[in-house]
Amino acid sequence: MTTTDNEYREQRLANMRKLEEMGFKPFGSAFKRSGRLTEIKAAFEETKPVTAAGRVMTIRDMGKSIFADLADGSGRMQIYVHQKQLGDQLFNAFKCLDLGDHVGVEGTLFITRMGEQTIKVDKWTPLGKALLPLPEKWHGLKDVEARYRQRYLDLLSNPESRAIFDKRIQTIREIRSFLQNRGFSEVETPMMQAIAGGAAANPFKTHYAALATDMFLRIAPELYLKRLLVGGFDKVFELNRNFRNEGLDRTHNPEFTMLEIYEAYSDLRGMKEMVQALILHVAQTVFGTLKLGEGEGAIDLTPPWREITYRDLIIQHMGADWYSLPPAEASAKANALGLQTEPTWSLFLITHEVYEKVIERTLQQPTFVTRLPAQLVPLAKVCDDDPSVVDVFELEIGGKEIAPAYSELNDSLEQRKRFEAQAAEKKEKVDEDFLTALDYGMPPAGGMGMGIDRLLMILTRSEAIRDVILFPQLRGKTVSGQ
Repeated sequence: MTTTDNEYREQRLANMRKLEEMGFKPFGSAFKRSGRLTEIKAAFEETKPVTAAGRVMTIRDMGKSIFADLADGSGRMQIYVHQKQLGDQLFNAFKCLDLGDHVGVEGTLFITRMGEQTIKVDKWTPLGKALLPLPEKWHGLKDVEARYRQRYLDLLSNPESRAIFDKRIQTIREIRSFLQNRGFSEVETPMMQAIAGGAAANPFKTHYAALATDMFLRIAPELYLKRLLVGGFDKVFELNRNFRNEGLDRTHNPEFTMLEIYEAYSDLRGMKEMVQALILHVAQTVFGTLKLGEGEGAIDLTPPWREITYRDLIIQHMGADWYSLPPAEASAKANALGLQTEPTWSLFLITHEVYEKVIERTLQQPTFVTRLPAQLVPLAKVCDDDPSVVDVFELEIGGKEIAPAYSELNDSLEQRKRFEAQAAEKKEKVDEDFLTALDYGMPPAGGMGMGIDRLLMILTRSEAIRDVILFPQLRGKTVSGQ
């Protein structure tokens, strides 16, 4: 806390003591409202009695009368306080309020000479004292680091930030509605697991004292959702948190929101129709447009969306002879693009590095990248015409992977081979319970994951994932001078 903050706090503590001396409790109790401020304004009738509550955002003291603005979670509304109407005690106590204080008011509605809907206050009560000032009205909270660390101040002072999170709330609501209208059931699966499976990622490890065993925060819900397919749930989705103990950057947060969808008797093509319809629905319903942004960086969601194979993309960018190059030559070409490859890497590893670090960011318009190498996706079916590739797509928008989807592998014998090959010598990493579930018979299915945070980055045209997560993970703050 700065010296200035301490001074403001002392001033506000002095005002709080004045209120207490007048017989008021600065930190009040529950207060019954006629409605939120936007609801009161929507049902406005002159002389109508109302009760309202909110945070004092402005105060305009005119001597024997005061105009102030209240704000709650829905919006703002003006109130009018007059000494004659309130009496000396309530009026003088009102003058002890500071910006940011929460109050409850009772009064009647009227329209001022300036035409503004206003509450004429007959009675008021303190509800919550603010001991520190809010960010300055006209400039808001501009320090980027402070906006993330003190999101509550960011939301109070930056309307554009509040708008992003209102859109996030609406987006998640519409996703649920869309899937439920298609007959999908929302389910919950364990977030603490004995084996971290369903994706290739480094997990967070914890210890379950009651069972004296190590556990992992989940990196994906996939294997549990497929167990539900075995159990007879034929259309399921989960919208919840995943955790990956990896880097912090513009597009990665270690705790993130993921949507996973599984539909029995469907496949990759069913998921393709699903994800396109879902994103179009959200864009039109929540954002009112399929055109996102302006200029060269604009994204157009209007169908049809491009579809191209992984191999064709590589050839387009790296040349027709790429797949015939020796690894050393391929490595040299990749390094010339600014990549850092290792001498021991195979052509497969070099190719995927090129795809992830060079090609992916060029895919600005919606693109389904299909037929990925089988080594990348051990939970997907291989393509009938070529067992070296799998029946999957990665949906890329704005240079980011938004949604991978598969024709799911339901052959328990083949799944065991792939798990054991992936685990190598660490057989304890093979999820035997999941393989047993598959032995009981899983229907053919389409499955898809969608990164909600990345989708919102696209839809809101945000530059960093931290802009669309209310409380993103941040590096430790160095504190000096204390």
